[in-house]
Amino acid sequence: MVVGDISTGTEVLVIGAGPGGYVAAIRAAQRDLDVTLVEKDAYGGVCLNRGCIPSKALITGADVAHEAGNAEEMGIHADPAVDMSQMVNWKDDVVDTLTGGVEKLCKANGVNLIEGEARFKDDGSVRVAHGGEGQGSESIDFQHCIVATGSRPIQIPNFEFADDPVWSSTDALDTDTVPDRLLVVGAGYIGMELSTTFAKLGADVTVVEMLDDVLPGYEDDVSRVVKKRAQSLGIDFEFGEAASDWREEGDGIVVTTETEDGEESSYDADKVLVAVGRSPLTDTLDIENAGLDLTDDGFVEVDDRMRTSVDGIYAVGDVADRGPMLAHVGSKQGIVAAEHIAGEPVAYDAQAVPAAVFTDPEIGTVGMTQAEAEEEGFETVVGQMPFNASGRALTTGHTDGFVRIVAEEQSGFVLGAQIVGPEASELVAEVSLAIEMGATLEDVASTIHTHPTLSEAVMEAAENAQGQAIHTLNR
Repeated sequence: MVVGDISTGTEVLVIGAGPGGYVAAIRAAQRDLDVTLVEKDAYGGVCLNRGCIPSKALITGADVAHEAGNAEEMGIHADPAVDMSQMVNWKDDVVDTLTGGVEKLCKANGVNLIEGEARFKDDGSVRVAHGGEGQGSESIDFQHCIVATGSRPIQIPNFEFADDPVWSSTDALDTDTVPDRLLVVGAGYIGMELSTTFAKLGADVTVVEMLDDVLPGYEDDVSRVVKKRAQSLGIDFEFGEAASDWREEGDGIVVTTETEDGEESSYDADKVLVAVGRSPLTDTLDIENAGLDLTDDGFVEVDDRMRTSVDGIYAVGDVADRGPMLAHVGSKQGIVAAEHIAGEPVAYDAQAVPAAVFTDPEIGTVGMTQAEAEEEGFETVVGQMPFNASGRALTTGHTDGFVRIVAEEQSGFVLGAQIVGPEASELVAEVSLAIEMGATLEDVASTIHTHPTLSEAVMEAAENAQGQAIHTLNR
């Protein structure tokens, strides 16, 4: 029997339960608003289910296996065997724990949860189609709506993710076998993270990138450290080439690439992973019914309160045109949207947004580079501390990279940092706080740091900018 369409109402409707959506829903509920959260797939969104969390779980597993098998210098001799199926099961357990936690948190805060796909009827209501035969649909009228539908992997011509040998990042994270030969299309952060992971798990990895280097958007001396380490793991790079087609041949496939000049090359592989970026997920919303404005790239246009062009409708996270596609950006924007709906004087301030790449070594950045700061008219001073001069880094066996701090010369105000090295994703938080609170080089340098720790490198970089470093030569 088909359940008929029913109609309900809510003060705040949130579409999508990823890091932007569920955080917005909980914060709105904490402000005593009646909140309904609609999710068509899994609580936690891409980040918890098919992105941030599962990828970091596999990265950790690959690191453990690789380090155990390459620690002869420390007197450790081992030949670890990787059970990929068991590793994936462990990864799935981690994901299930977190997604279940999100659902419990939403319920505990009084959020009304609805499973289904929401589409706009107009600028004040949606219809939610419930999954499963005979489940019917319902209409929800809202006073305010927060769109948080996230993003999806970008497909390229002739490489459909439905084809068995063609992987999206999601497919790569769910595989229970390691391919002997993996070709990766794209040397951005997703491509580099997964290339490194599969190389450590035993795959022969080739990366094809249409640009002339890895990790576009990062400074050369930062990306160079990561590329050199990747090459030491046996990863081959082919720059200036775009993947054009593939065909089955023998027991595997052959991937064809093409340069701007039309020169073709071919590479043997068992799987091809396409990792060329993500695009906003707006085409499932019937967004035109709400009258929302989209950019040429399909993002929803918003202001610094996360308001769209339609009164009462907000957009946050990967679907919004403000800020990079990062889970923590989506969460912050979700809080801003919810608090603005609740009548609080808030705005999204992006002056200190950290970003991390979980390669080997890691990258952590925040604020401005020296070049960006000088383009903005600042007179800068820069301090740097190499990890090969860090006692703690030496004891971990991971000494590649450095900490660099950029500051305004006269005042000493910290403007940014670029960190490449062990635990960079954690170390960048200290500089993020420094920028947010308006701290100076002296503030960072005079703060006593625990010894021996990697965080001392942040202190030393600040001292180096002042010409007072103890454990590295001053510039």
